[in-house]
Amino acid sequence: MFNASPPGYQPTTTQPGPTPQNGGWMNFPQQIPNCPTGLESLTMVDQLLVQKIYVEELHRDGFLINNSSGQKVYYVEEDSDGSLLQGLRPFDMKIFDKYINEAIHLYRPLACQGCFFPCCMQSIEVLSSPGIVAGRVDEEWSILLPKYAVKNASGETVLRIEGPFRKNLCCGSVKFKIMSADGRVQGKISWYELGSRNDADFVITFPMDLDVSMKAVLLGASFLINAVYFEHQP
Repeated sequence: MFNASPPGYQPTTTQPGPTPQNGGWMNFPQQIPNCPTGLESLTMVDQLLVQKIYVEELHRDGFLINNSSGQKVYYVEEDSDGSLLQGLRPFDMKIFDKYINEAIHLYRPLACQGCFFPCCMQSIEVLSSPGIVAGRVDEEWSILLPKYAVKNASGETVLRIEGPFRKNLCCGSVKFKIMSADGRVQGKISWYELGSRNDADFVITFPMDLDVSMKAVLLGASFLINAVYFEHQP
């Protein structure tokens, strides 16, 4: 069983940055049986588009997460200095809903990077509000392909993520396959060549009926992979 919350975790109920406007936000029921608070919107989507933005009030980058219709689902802030260690940096990401409450928290510990050393594997823990572990993502040792195990709150591997050959990660658009534990393709995470589309930096696609907590964990996986491979490409 995972820790209840990462070191230094403090649930946030008020967004410290700019307040999102009401216009353009996705509508969804505020209470759904057996759905963790803040994840209600994920019950109604099978695709999330993530777009990097610059937040002038905070003088740093943030992210907007939209549905396939272009409606805002979440807003993301990072509690770390992205200029330090760049793709290797530890971070806490706070993901806010339309009511400016923290719906999801991502915690990535500091880890070295190197596919030749099993001790250098990357990971990220995903919590839903208020500090309840939804699951985690652990990199699996592989020399040729980036591979990740997507686990539920009990530590069971529910999904796997597999990328292309490492030498192809810097070439144009890139897709990581989302697969069931037995290898059946369930979706994908796609990164797009600079300038090829202006509505998203990367897109996550998954089954509509996937457990809502696992959708949140896949969102965390996408931010981990983005930080490791794509965020600081020229």
